[in-house]
Amino acid sequence: MKSIVQDRYGPAPEDVLRLAEIDKPTIQRDEVLVRVHAASVDRGTWHVMAGLPYPIRLAGFGLRRPKSPNPGRSLAGTVEAVGAGVTGFKPGDEVFGISSSSFAEYARVRTDKLAPKPANLSFGQAAAVPISGLTALQAVRDHGRVQAGQKVLIVGASGGVGTFAVQIAKAYGGEVTGVCSTAKADAVRAIGADHVIDYTREDFADGQRRYDVVLDIGGNRRVSHLRRALTPRGRLVIVGGETDGRWLGGIDRHLRAHLLSPFVGQKLGTFVSSENAQDLMTLRDLIESGKIAPAVDRTYPLSEVAAAIRYMLDGQTRGKLVITI
Repeated sequence: MKSIVQDRYGPAPEDVLRLAEIDKPTIQRDEVLVRVHAASVDRGTWHVMAGLPYPIRLAGFGLRRPKSPNPGRSLAGTVEAVGAGVTGFKPGDEVFGISSSSFAEYARVRTDKLAPKPANLSFGQAAAVPISGLTALQAVRDHGRVQAGQKVLIVGASGGVGTFAVQIAKAYGGEVTGVCSTAKADAVRAIGADHVIDYTREDFADGQRRYDVVLDIGGNRRVSHLRRALTPRGRLVIVGGETDGRWLGGIDRHLRAHLLSPFVGQKLGTFVSSENAQDLMTLRDLIESGKIAPAVDRTYPLSEVAAAIRYMLDGQTRGKLVITI
């Protein structure tokens, strides 16, 4: 089968990714073989590819070299075969979920990370959902605990996670303000943000406005700066924001938020997204009800995965980048 292949870690996609013919994966008892129709790129794609910051290698992606053939993870496709212990899926089912090495014609997927594809989405749209959608859902629902009538600020509202977070916060009844650049303001309004702040012209933490929940998905603003945008009992959820550090890569800011939280009235923290089928089903329900929809910026063929990652690294993405296979 055709697959993107990576033999070593490296920060430049053009240097470490190539298209090759490899063997079709063999599934285990609790796995499903999926004929991949589409996959997607997110910031985590680069981390898995680069092996940075270094703790990601200890998380199971390979210490000295990549454990999986390629860094693709989100996918949508058709079930080709099921393992002997699998129930609930059969060949021909249209599915979406999370795997390893999804930049390929076939991928093996655990059933606890797989769900029926939303009926109203194409495969390309569905592939844009899993990782970014799960992160946004858990940030809004579980950690931000957004409730109807609350004022919600989303920093990095135009990105892959941000575009889902805006819509999910609206679905939970929040009054949403999105923070983005001038060029992306119209796109953030188009997905339902009640207000948009252009960070190149305004400081969202100028003390004039306060929010019940702040989701910091993009940028590297200090925790003290983000706290100025919160109400006295508000909740800060740090979802993203990175540095070039090889050891921590911005994780130190997350740790400072956790350490400070017990000593202030505001709730400050971060989280690691849980990849699970139950929340994929929640996203499916939200999508099929018309409350959220993936925002797809560009689509690339399998042979141009490196170009898609480069486009994301250049910071121009509005929503998600999809790979068609």
